Amino acid sequence: MPPSMKTLADWLAHAERLHAKNIELGLPRVRAVADRMGLAFGCPVITVAGTNGKGSTCAMLESILSEAGYRTGVYGSPHLVHFEERLRLGGTPVDADSLPPYFEAVERARGDISLTYFEFTTLALFARMADAKPDVAILEVGMGGRLDAVNIIDADCAVITSIDLDHTEFLGPDRERIGFEKAGIMRPGRPAVVSDPVPPKSVVAHGEAIGADLWLSGRDFNVAGDRQQWSWAGRGRRYAGLAYPALRGANQLINAAGVLAALEALRPQLPVTAQAVRTGLALVELPGRFQIVPGQPALVLDVAHNGHAVAALAENLDAMGFYPVTHAVFGAMADKDLAAIFARIGPLVDRWYFTDLPTPRAARAADLAAAWQAQNTRADAACSTHASPSEALAAAVAAAGAADRIVVFGSFFTVGGVLEQGVPRLQARHLQPGA
Repeated sequence: MPPSMKTLADWLAHAERLHAKNIELGLPRVRAVADRMGLAFGCPVITVAGTNGKGSTCAMLESILSEAGYRTGVYGSPHLVHFEERLRLGGTPVDADSLPPYFEAVERARGDISLTYFEFTTLALFARMADAKPDVAILEVGMGGRLDAVNIIDADCAVITSIDLDHTEFLGPDRERIGFEKAGIMRPGRPAVVSDPVPPKSVVAHGEAIGADLWLSGRDFNVAGDRQQWSWAGRGRRYAGLAYPALRGANQLINAAGVLAALEALRPQLPVTAQAVRTGLALVELPGRFQIVPGQPALVLDVAHNGHAVAALAENLDAMGFYPVTHAVFGAMADKDLAAIFARIGPLVDRWYFTDLPTPRAARAADLAAAWQAQNTRADAACSTHASPSEALAAAVAAAGAADRIVVFGSFFTVGGVLEQGVPRLQARHLQPGA
């Protein structure tokens, strides 16, 4: 046992040193350690995989089930600001001081098995959640599904959200291969909800091949709505006159439809009332998902970090109405398809503030700027580079007018970097005292 491991920070630093790679997909190593720990949940488990919408889906499930009176445990990654955000118990991030014994338990159990940072921390947080004895465990897959560490736990209900191209070097070059990896969280004879309205054929084929109880959008559940309200109909239940989810964005209705299908599929184990559904959707919160912070200028925070998510962000920005100038603080991982991102959102952005991020996986701000300049066709657009998201945001605020908007997106690190001191309430320079 390392002699100096006392605090959460100590253990996180230790976990970062254990493996030569940031990512190594595969279950044998992490499952062997989990077996040695006797890791198991004594409650229904909902596992959520997909390219986009996982966090929102987990948050809606958590909110509705909490309103129904259940004690929830929710695991997700990455975090925005603090590591403890990766585990919520009863809607509250876990206490950091309670975690070191669980990291120690993983260290004792692993012996000579090498674990990645993600695998080590996932096991520790799973053990902490299991000890809390929640009524329901909601687990968000980190990447893929079939070979992700989260998949050591058998899901009572699997949810597959929207699927698009991301992490192609690990998951495959197209939606069909990526879909197969996501579908790996399904289990024979158990519900598997596919909320993507047009899923890859591989997802449906795998579910049918293993005998999962497939719930498909458009076949087993449907949504309809107008500008004021929406309705959902499933195999044996219907909700009418629902208010739209508190999470903003047109894509959230797709996520909400999958959530209601999952809850209907689990009704024998986790019955919920219509009022819990209505209140849960109305009160759900999740920072960094098209989060609009009122101010002068307005601030939009979104962790969109691939072409599909950025397309949804662009659509949502279009729907916000007119702003004289849109400023964008952008930082991203080096493996992202920048051409697709710039092509989709570029027409909406007048001024770019590219930022470095505190991880070796990130693209340098200068490289982002060069990639943007190589395809930019707007003579009236401009860019600058900055050492951190907070510095980039400060530059944007200094340049922005009160009626403008600032969009911060591209990575959890980008959004988290401007949230380190809390949610900013912006005031344009000429409105500040003494200006």
